[in-house]
Amino acid sequence: MGVTYYPSTRAGLVTEPFRKEAEVPLRKPYGSAETRTFRRPGRGRLLLVVAAAAAALAAVVVVLSPAGAVAPADGASKGGTVGTRWGRLSALDRQLLVKVRQAGLWEMPAGQQAQQRASSARVKEVGDMIMQQHMTLDADTRVTAQKLGVLLPNEPGNGQKAWLREMSGKFGADFDRTFVHRLREAHGQVFTVIAKVRAQTENSEIRAFAERCLKFVNTHMTLLESTGLVTRQALS
Repeated sequence: MGVTYYPSTRAGLVTEPFRKEAEVPLRKPYGSAETRTFRRPGRGRLLLVVAAAAAALAAVVVVLSPAGAVAPADGASKGGTVGTRWGRLSALDRQLLVKVRQAGLWEMPAGQQAQQRASSARVKEVGDMIMQQHMTLDADTRVTAQKLGVLLPNEPGNGQKAWLREMSGKFGADFDRTFVHRLREAHGQVFTVIAKVRAQTENSEIRAFAERCLKFVNTHMTLLESTGLVTRQALS
């Protein structure tokens, strides 16, 4: 039985020196036999099939991935605007989720510090209320971010860490003033971000989230002002 060899050079690459054709005897209906040649698939062809299947799977994953899943955790504008089932999701929308998340990550431990370091009963009460409400808001933030495919940080920003370190070295009336000043200042800053997002967002989920955030932040500013320790500097 003869053997024929064919070189394989698909896609410009020699996948193996030669590909072998096997001669398989087949029998005709009336008993006579003939030799018919079948080409076995070479390794190069198999690799191409596997690569094509992998590319198709990757395309499906990209299509089905949540919008904004690759957004940077710091909410930077390089994330761009993407479409979602709730409307376009902008970099500013993602930034809101990031900032609210980070606000909770430092204000919750700050509220806990108030229970241990404050001298004013009202400051302790306000600290506890803000801490409890931020737990609720943080859960809301994580659920909304997951729905929209936005990555969130797991720690506060550097400035917020510095505020926590500052308060951790104070007790009594000194702590009371620092606690109220830092939190009132921070709430004033995030309030403007929330209001801007609420006015500009095209995403219905972010719009509803911003409205919930505004209620929390407005309540917290009122609570802090009720201590009588808010200065003009904290309002700037």
